[in-house]
Amino acid sequence: MKPGAEAMNAGEKRWGHHEDRRDWVEYNETLVKRGEMYLSLGFLESWAKDLGTMNAGKVGAPYEYPAPFMTFLGFIHVVLGIDYRGLEGFTRGLTRLAPVAVPDYSTICRRVNALKLKITETLLDHEGEDVVVSLDSSGVKVSNRGEWIRRKWKVRRGWVKVHLAVEEGGKQCVAVMVTDESVGDQKMFGPVVREADRSVRAKGGRLIQVNADGIHDTRDNFNTLDGMGVTPGIKIRKNASTRARGCPLRRKHVCEYKELGYEEWRDRYRYGYRWRVEGNFSAVKRLTGEHVSATERTNMYREVAMKFLFYNSIIKYDATGELPWMKT
Repeated sequence: MKPGAEAMNAGEKRWGHHEDRRDWVEYNETLVKRGEMYLSLGFLESWAKDLGTMNAGKVGAPYEYPAPFMTFLGFIHVVLGIDYRGLEGFTRGLTRLAPVAVPDYSTICRRVNALKLKITETLLDHEGEDVVVSLDSSGVKVSNRGEWIRRKWKVRRGWVKVHLAVEEGGKQCVAVMVTDESVGDQKMFGPVVREADRSVRAKGGRLIQVNADGIHDTRDNFNTLDGMGVTPGIKIRKNASTRARGCPLRRKHVCEYKELGYEEWRDRYRYGYRWRVEGNFSAVKRLTGEHVSATERTNMYREVAMKFLFYNSIIKYDATGELPWMKT
């Protein structure tokens, strides 16, 4: 008998294992239903109305294709990885199922890159809820070329960096900002937190706590949260001073951290749930890939942002059956 088998036979839980409480039947059905999004043609119902609204008072050539239709094509481009020429053929195929006008690939490219998706439209409601968010950043490759080419020919195109705030409950990003790789996390802390606060408030919630790793342990960041009335769940550096130096809130948390120790502090502030943001990064990269197809820097930023907003839309679809390009 293997070590530990007697304990397991006696009904004891082996260290490192957890009880699986997931309803796998329900979870599997959720993943199956996601496939329906690839043919969610709700934008057809409001095609004429949307075009009328878009062209009202417009100077110059009128729009021929409504924004919800282009959002749908943007979703297919980002999630399925179909290039713009392929999207023109994809739209031709749709004409066999529905009366869809077929734009050429250059029009699709121009309109998709000009999409102005609102993050609040992709979020679940937080009416009356207290919301905790976690911050982190990650890099996205600007090219799909392999490591051999990079090392052989010394070609380096750098990264696009995405700064994210993910709420604990629904695992959606409530703030996403994209920069080049040279922009540090500390510089983006304030803008990302303020964007998260606006998004949460727009959905009826209240931001009460922000969790972040030790790189964000600065007086400026603590003062930012103090001014917003938000509790910091920022991991304190081991050599942190207990002197205030213009930031009494940080001094308070440094003293508390040293008194409690990491593990007790972690449990008090639920710091372990910061993995929600890591999970969001992982899910988006597995679903949409770790690189961008755009070649212009501005379009790269837009494409990266769309990756996370469309993943928000998928989570919302799982819960409500609604998508930004579907009219209800």
